[in-house]
Amino acid sequence: MATEVRVETESELERTLGLRAALAIGIGTMIGAGIFVFPGIAAGRAGLAATASFGIGAVIALLVALPASELATAMPKSGGGYYFVSRGFGTLPGCVVGISLWIGLVFASAFYLVGFGEYAAAIVGTGGGNVVVGVALLGAVVLTGVSVGGTERAGDLQNVIVTLLLGILAAFLTYGTLDSLGVIGATSPPERFAPHGAWPVLTTAALVFTSYLGFVQVATVAGDIRDPGRNLPIAMVGSVLVVGVLYVTMIYVSTAAFGSARLAELGETAPVEVARSYVGTPGAIAILVAGLLATVSSANASILSASRAIYALSNDALLPDEAGRLNRRYSTPHVAILLAGGPVIVLVLFGPVETLAEVASFLHLVMYGLICLTLIELRRSDPDWYDPVFRAPGYPVLPAIGALASFGLIAFMAPASQVVGLLVLATAAGWYLLYGREVSLRGVHG
Repeated sequence: MATEVRVETESELERTLGLRAALAIGIGTMIGAGIFVFPGIAAGRAGLAATASFGIGAVIALLVALPASELATAMPKSGGGYYFVSRGFGTLPGCVVGISLWIGLVFASAFYLVGFGEYAAAIVGTGGGNVVVGVALLGAVVLTGVSVGGTERAGDLQNVIVTLLLGILAAFLTYGTLDSLGVIGATSPPERFAPHGAWPVLTTAALVFTSYLGFVQVATVAGDIRDPGRNLPIAMVGSVLVVGVLYVTMIYVSTAAFGSARLAELGETAPVEVARSYVGTPGAIAILVAGLLATVSSANASILSASRAIYALSNDALLPDEAGRLNRRYSTPHVAILLAGGPVIVLVLFGPVETLAEVASFLHLVMYGLICLTLIELRRSDPDWYDPVFRAPGYPVLPAIGALASFGLIAFMAPASQVVGLLVLATAAGWYLLYGREVSLRGVHG
């Protein structure tokens, strides 16, 4: 017999986030890893063609952002992709996506915080692993505390960080573009576009797709966003467009300054040396500060979004009631936030950076493919409650291409990341069989 689902309890969350905060969550989540951690790693793999890798990621993200925007305006609830898939295809795929979203965001948060530690270590002048791990752990504890203290407070923090970050990036990339074109200084000779061939371009696209995870995080906190019919599509599509342009420009500027081989040697803090080559120490300090802001904003938004996935699973009786309990003082799901922040600490201690990033990408790509298929299923079945304010163009071709592209990109990931990702999916399915198989969610919306 199906278990009654407590959908109505989500109305207890306050809608305190406006369009600016929603954009800040999307941009802030995406901008950290892509801009400041990946240029050295990506250029080492694909050369100047890493610009194409980021471009491929942006196109796939847009193909998913449009269906996700439609689904979000029809179902503006916490949980994002989990909520959509569970209402479109039922409890088993929903449970797998929900738990995968939770774990994927935990992996992503740990990845961002390790990057935060790398930039902090560079500021104090040491590359010691203990400093990196210590700062990353401190960041995890502080950000978890901020999220417990109130969604509006976390949103305000995100607004400030992203505003400062975009200002520094705009100045850096404008100067770098003028420099690479010879307007300032000598013209930089272009290097060979794809020195290692086409395959590394695709494998790099799979790796750096972590950079685009942020737009669906906007949908994950949909239950907190005011005027969701207007703000959700603008925030999701707009954040992908803004960040995609910034990524491609950053790779172009960085490879023009140093070349891909030198960038690969510099690793996660390569943009710092690029800025130093432009204007000396002030430029290096500005990028170090920007790197700190970017990585901490990504981690902040990811921990917030992971907690909402847990909260939504609990509301649907797929996790114990305690996971969805609200803090009486701050009206935040404090237990869910702790379940998001706690595992991050473990991964910071033990997880290799590139594997963390790819596993996060793997789990999100599975969800993105299913989001596209959910749109097709709901348009086809047309339930009474399905009345989106925004309708994605190009149906059914674009959602179908989005699904194929999302699933297809997984094939280019490292085997270790694929194995870990599959284990997470299998564990989530096992949890459904153990705990949630009597819950019926398909078509349940209110």
